[in-house]
Amino acid sequence: MEFTRLGHTGLTVSRIGLGCMSYGKAAAGMHQWTLDEDAAAPFFRQAVELGVTFWDTANVYQGGTSEEFVGRAVTRFSRREEIVLATKVSGKMHDGPGGSGLSRKAILEQADASLRRLGTDYVDVYYIHRFDPGTPVEETMQALDDLVRAGKVRYLGASSMWAWQFAKLQHAAVVNGWTTFRAMQDQYNVLKREEERDMIPMCLDQGVGLTPYSPLAKGRAARPWGRQTSRSSSDTVAKAFDRDADEQVVNAVQNVAEARGVAMAQVALAWVLSKAVVSCPIVGATKPNHLQDAVSAIELHLTDGEIAELEAPYLPQDNYWW
Repeated sequence: MEFTRLGHTGLTVSRIGLGCMSYGKAAAGMHQWTLDEDAAAPFFRQAVELGVTFWDTANVYQGGTSEEFVGRAVTRFSRREEIVLATKVSGKMHDGPGGSGLSRKAILEQADASLRRLGTDYVDVYYIHRFDPGTPVEETMQALDDLVRAGKVRYLGASSMWAWQFAKLQHAAVVNGWTTFRAMQDQYNVLKREEERDMIPMCLDQGVGLTPYSPLAKGRAARPWGRQTSRSSSDTVAKAFDRDADEQVVNAVQNVAEARGVAMAQVALAWVLSKAVVSCPIVGATKPNHLQDAVSAIELHLTDGEIAELEAPYLPQDNYWW
């Protein structure tokens, strides 16, 4: 495993992160394909063995059960001091006024609820999962700053929003002397590159490290075009991802992988890792080879020609927050 800094911070993170949306009670959330605690345990163990010490979850993942699984896995397979733990706030947890969004009430209530489920007194990176247009940015940023000052959060992150919204939040923090965001978790992969227009240049300018989700394009960039898995054929979010224009990009990934004699997943992830703004891609693992392929991608250094081959077929598209 290689390690790097999270953007322009002193926080050391593993070059690959474990995405924990795949773990949780299937009946408790929107995904029916998630792994229960017994089935998830080997992946937490494998992550520790491979040095994957950045673990990413969210309060809304399977109704909070993902956080519960993660918290118990930290104790079972590692030590709290060895794991860089990240979770998120914004999505709906209940109908009350503190059950969703980024109001002061919601942030403080949901942060405490996440800490209880995770079985810890602090999280290393606390993300706002989405932008909340109904709450003044000053209220959101002051509440987040209070969490940092209280020792419940070490660093702040944001996820999936327009660059102008991110800039508005950052500006409110700077003007008032509050803690700024140091991580951006957006979707970024060889099939989804719209963040290169505004968000990524802004993050580079401000020293914000990318911890992108779906670095394998929900698996689409990890297998030949048209091949389905049980998850891809049943996951409504993943099925909404597809567009015909992606076929040529997937074919390019396959061509480079075959020429190199490696798995397509390694090539797709190596492309993400080649970008200077990326600190730690988040990889979901539901099969034994998933994390091993991800770690192997760290040592796969693509040539300029291979990167050009992968990028050439891309066509612009609408932005996306899933």
